[in-house]
Amino acid sequence: MSKLRILEVASEAAPFARTGGLGDVVGALPKTFAKLGHEVKVFIPRYGAISGTEHKLRKIEQKLSLRAFGQSIPFTLEQHHDSRTKVDHYFVGNPAYFDRTSYYVDPVTGKDFPDNDDRFIFFCRAVLESVKRLNWRPDVIHLHDWQASPIPAFLKSTYARDEFFRSARTVLTIHNLGYQGIFAADRFKRLELPDEMFYAMTGAFEFFGKVNFLKGGLMLADKLTTVSPQYAREIQSTSEFGCGLEGVLAERKADLVGILNGVDYTTWSPSRDKKIPYRYTVANLSGKRKDKVELMQFARLPLRDSAPLIGMISRLTDQKGWDLLEEASEKLFAMNIQMVVLGTGDQKYVGLLKRIEQKYPDKLRAYFAFDDALAHRIEAAADIFLMPSRWEPCGLNQLYSLKYGTVPVVRKVGGLADTVVDFDSKKQTGTGFVFDEYDADAMLEAVGRAVAAFARKRTWTKIVKAGMERDFSWESSAKRYLELFERIAAS
Repeated sequence: MSKLRILEVASEAAPFARTGGLGDVVGALPKTFAKLGHEVKVFIPRYGAISGTEHKLRKIEQKLSLRAFGQSIPFTLEQHHDSRTKVDHYFVGNPAYFDRTSYYVDPVTGKDFPDNDDRFIFFCRAVLESVKRLNWRPDVIHLHDWQASPIPAFLKSTYARDEFFRSARTVLTIHNLGYQGIFAADRFKRLELPDEMFYAMTGAFEFFGKVNFLKGGLMLADKLTTVSPQYAREIQSTSEFGCGLEGVLAERKADLVGILNGVDYTTWSPSRDKKIPYRYTVANLSGKRKDKVELMQFARLPLRDSAPLIGMISRLTDQKGWDLLEEASEKLFAMNIQMVVLGTGDQKYVGLLKRIEQKYPDKLRAYFAFDDALAHRIEAAADIFLMPSRWEPCGLNQLYSLKYGTVPVVRKVGGLADTVVDFDSKKQTGTGFVFDEYDADAMLEAVGRAVAAFARKRTWTKIVKAGMERDFSWESSAKRYLELFERIAAS
């Protein structure tokens, strides 16, 4: 495989900016590309929350500007070079757009920032201008989600005759179709694209009378990927999974491939995790017991050896199955269980968890924050990890859970179906507990099977170790991406 120049464009990347799986993927995948011999540059916005001192950012361009929205808008460009991984990260800065207390949502109103379209149009334009300024010609531009989706349209219009990008090919990865970047139709003019890109020319951006950034990317990128094989099939089949874009995705079936996300085991492994009090391995699980004791003390919950501790780390949204928890709460907490929850999101689910916590103060503790260190501690301490998702493109927490010996209970959907093997009590095989229907009783049945298995220590240890021995490292997934990149770069 020849050496490729790969440009990664996303709205977040760990460890600089992260709200969930997208940041984890964009933090890990480029490192694997570089390890396999390719030249990689990653561009994200320069959010105010990113510490220039902590990450040793170097200002390389302070007086850049681009013409957008009828005016000249200045921006800065900072760089972080990782001498260990050989990946360069670049940060597009404009305080008016990016120096905010939240990345996407106004914390005062709880709604998306009304200028999110302008913010990411500007970001995409600034990325292309910055690459030209650096005189670094990418072979492949790898785009992530709606925030980077305008770039294929810009390359086919604004930069169509620009020799600099003549050989560049675009790949758009869908991390979650539930987030599409939909704005009022009159906002299309902010893209400064030809009118025919709204209706004619395949109607790239028009979506039920509005403008849809993700749809534009899906129509115009050279190739499409999503984050698990099962999810790739699901999003073409029904409106529930396709979120209104199933027809577009079915049309592009030949150009769409599902590639399972991986795990960065330098960050997520109980044998080397610096964020957990006690480390452990599949050969010696004593540290996991100590981590549970520590977390129960922190949470002020009584330690009950007979009761499995269930962990949930999740956005508090409908997608993640919190309505099932609401419906099932009485029967669930009648079981011999305890639970620790970490998440932020809809106030209705914050209220739900607070009410359950008041009713079962010895069984539930909920934390409403984005706390990466606590997330690691929960993964290490919990016996069971519950993910009853309505849909789940890939999911990373079930992969982390497997490595930490925290047995996942999941719905058979998306990447959860691809990665968790339902325990067969007769054959004594499997890595977790899986239910099919999006139904409270189905979830309770799976949790009940897990609780029953937990009481049989030899059986439980077998399930735990089977999960810990699974390998979901990034290298095999990265090679599938590179095979795709190689094909389109040669075309």
